[in-house]
Amino acid sequence: MTIEASGPAAQARRRIRLGMVGGGEGAFIGAVHRIAARLDDHYELIAGALSSTPEKALRSAVALGLARGYPDYQTMAREEAARDDGIEAVAIVTPNDQHAPAAQAFLEAGIHVICDKPVTTTLADAERLRALTRSSGRLFAVTYNYSGYPMVRHARRLVREGALGDIRLVQVEYPQDWLTEPLESTGQKQAAWRTDPQRSGAGGCVGDIGTHAYQLAGFVSGLQPTQLCAELSTFVPGRALDDNVQVMLRYANGARGLLWASQVAPGNENALRLRVYGSRAGLEWQQEQPNHLRFTPFGEAPRTVSRGTASANADAARVTRLPSGHPEGYLEGFATVYGEIAQAIHAAREGRPLPAEVDFPTIEDGIHGVAFIEAAVRSSAAGAVWVKV
Repeated sequence: MTIEASGPAAQARRRIRLGMVGGGEGAFIGAVHRIAARLDDHYELIAGALSSTPEKALRSAVALGLARGYPDYQTMAREEAARDDGIEAVAIVTPNDQHAPAAQAFLEAGIHVICDKPVTTTLADAERLRALTRSSGRLFAVTYNYSGYPMVRHARRLVREGALGDIRLVQVEYPQDWLTEPLESTGQKQAAWRTDPQRSGAGGCVGDIGTHAYQLAGFVSGLQPTQLCAELSTFVPGRALDDNVQVMLRYANGARGLLWASQVAPGNENALRLRVYGSRAGLEWQQEQPNHLRFTPFGEAPRTVSRGTASANADAARVTRLPSGHPEGYLEGFATVYGEIAQAIHAAREGRPLPAEVDFPTIEDGIHGVAFIEAAVRSSAAGAVWVKV
């Protein structure tokens, strides 16, 4: 017997034709995005402009077995848009300075954009991309991957349902140690561009991992600060950008926040940690122990919520893949974001509304991140004064 799939349902299930800009030879994050996009079988990577060097771009495309490789993203956007079988979405995984021009090229070509963070190096560019997103009718997603962890989704629902009461305190930190010494002077690719203002933008650590901490705090708490006071420090001699940032935050509801991010804190690998406290309870989540969340109702014994168990709520359960005891982490968090984006693209294919439960960072989240970087840089340059966000 032969089974042939056809009609709207088969069209909706068809893998999304994906392209990639950046992520070629020597890149770290490109492979992460490729694994994440394939994990739940929503995408097929078929085209790429994988490097700023044409020769390397084409060589990388051959190495990955792509159907089509391009010397640059301008050619890719133009030629893919002209094909009946062209890409439907593009993942932009370049250094920061190329995010805005590449995103613009693909939005203008009518192609959905999935962009790494920070979405641009200036707030003006981010706002310009928002206007272009709206006029193009395309999707614009930003891969703040920590928002995809099941226990982060659980925490967000706790806050939304009022389990913590009125939010009073938000504390988030993200210390690393990999830039404790001047690694960029050795020619190490990842360190070199992240410490170069021309490629990274005005923020170093504050843009690279501070934005992750900032987005996570806002995603869970549901709050965006109205003011901040920041001190950006550069501890490694000769380094052009900050490698440590400390920020105080003020929220419109009266809550207060603290954010610390560092890439020069020996003994820390990727120690992202969030704590949120309200009038009724608190919660704590740590990225290096991602499958557990600590919930502390006032006057009661602390509780540990475990991913994949009956203690996890529906928001956590819908993005959980494995039974309890089998860790889900960094790659799966990325894959959840890609999966949510896929749901939105499938909905667009069918001309139907996006399901209410689908949630992924958009250009608005990207704008919040860039606004945070600019405000932190501005505050620190003025002597760590309070500024509006």
